[in-house]
Amino acid sequence: MEAVAEKQKTAAEKSDPTRKQIRGSSLLLAGRFISTGLNFVSQILIVRHLSTTEYGAWTYALALVAFFQGISTLGLRRGITRFVPIYHENDEFDKLFGTIFMVLGTIAFMAVLIVGGIHFFPELITRLINDKDQPIFVIMILIFMVPVEAIDGLLIALFASFSSPKLIFFRKHIMGPCLKVAVVLLLVFFNTTVLFLAYGWIFANALAVLIYVGMLIRMMRQRGFLAHFNLQKIRMPVKEIFSFTIPLMTSDLVNIVMHSVDTLLLGYYHNASEVAAYRVILPAAHFNKIVMASFGLLYTPLAARLFAKRDFAGINDLYWRTAVWMSILSFPVFALTFSLAQPLTVLLYGARYESSWLLLHMLSFAYYFNAVLGFNGLTLKVLGKIRYVVIINFAAALTNICLALILIPRYGALGAAIGTSVAMIVHNILKQAGLRLASGMMIFEWKYLSFYMIIAAGAIGLFLIQFFLTASIYISMPLAMLVSLIIFAVTRRKLDIEDTFPELLKVPVLGWILGGSSTTKKTEK
Repeated sequence: MEAVAEKQKTAAEKSDPTRKQIRGSSLLLAGRFISTGLNFVSQILIVRHLSTTEYGAWTYALALVAFFQGISTLGLRRGITRFVPIYHENDEFDKLFGTIFMVLGTIAFMAVLIVGGIHFFPELITRLINDKDQPIFVIMILIFMVPVEAIDGLLIALFASFSSPKLIFFRKHIMGPCLKVAVVLLLVFFNTTVLFLAYGWIFANALAVLIYVGMLIRMMRQRGFLAHFNLQKIRMPVKEIFSFTIPLMTSDLVNIVMHSVDTLLLGYYHNASEVAAYRVILPAAHFNKIVMASFGLLYTPLAARLFAKRDFAGINDLYWRTAVWMSILSFPVFALTFSLAQPLTVLLYGARYESSWLLLHMLSFAYYFNAVLGFNGLTLKVLGKIRYVVIINFAAALTNICLALILIPRYGALGAAIGTSVAMIVHNILKQAGLRLASGMMIFEWKYLSFYMIIAAGAIGLFLIQFFLTASIYISMPLAMLVSLIIFAVTRRKLDIEDTFPELLKVPVLGWILGGSSTTKKTEK
């Protein structure tokens, strides 16, 4: 009987798309931690090996690539994940292949404009660089990353549309980061320059894309997609897709402004060393987004299903329970990057970047502030408040640009950090205020106030201990872990682990740690 029940359970799991999505998202979550760790190791090795001028030139070139890459596809990646599954489900292969060709054509057109413009008119870039000693050749090489990254994004979107999390896991989280680590290790081993790093970076990414193209063709052949390919019947749903993607490009605009424009302005008003001082701490600050990015894989479809039922109370409950979980799980990273910013910066990047700790301190607070308030932006999109999202996106981008133009010329990297942090916080507050547009949604759920007070007390306490008593990272780091465990122990009964993540209790060690809350509940009952 037990064997039959187990087979029935397995069959049910295979037929349940929600369970399939959860398992796929769990695999991608594990992959995200692996790739983030590998990329972080690469960044530390690059920082330690290159001079501040070379590292500034390297990160400036990457910021320029990110700026152009953000606009190179005109937001069409969203169109792929939105429409390709629909076309596949409806057997509209003429539109499916038409969408792929349309995106490829857009990438090719934008690549010619961007790469050709940089190479034929390099003086346009040199006018934007204050430090004349900065090697322009780094930019000339890395600009080829724009089409490579755009094609890579297209391939990932296609694999996501065809529900292939294992292939995404292998390419995005294993193969790509490992190739980059190999390039960095060669850089250090041969003790060579930033130009070698630039060429190696292009080669590694191009090789990964070529392998990914082969994987896609093989998958489409195995699933019988290529049998439906007919070049003469291809239809490009231009109006349908662009009407969906163009309004949401404002989200890309905000990301471009907040993660690239500040760097470009630093390069215009200051030297490469100032760019390095700002960019060096960004990967550490971005660690505060890991949990939020992972939870976002499941949040949107769940919220969309509740919205389809007009269950606004359910969306509100989902929203705040998710926000609290993200706040608790992100706290250890926040404690290190905010409360212990100074000793952590010296440990990771060396004494020459010690002054950057204040920048890490501010940006970590801004990123964690986003996690604390939850998925307000995603919720607004699920609720259909697109017009409001577009307006506040423009407002946030304009705020960041104005603050950058005021602060960067005078304060350099510090001004960039202040401007970006303030703009992020303002943007998040505006998104939070927008929740009032939907009935049943609350700007703040007061029953969770105790959670946030405990978190605030832990963060402030750690900072004061580090600032006044000891600056040793070897003392502060275990203390931060201890405070994180205490916060979790105090709040775990209210986190409702047994109902929210029952499968966690089945993991041997983790189940023993988390099981206290459920055991206490059963005893109380």
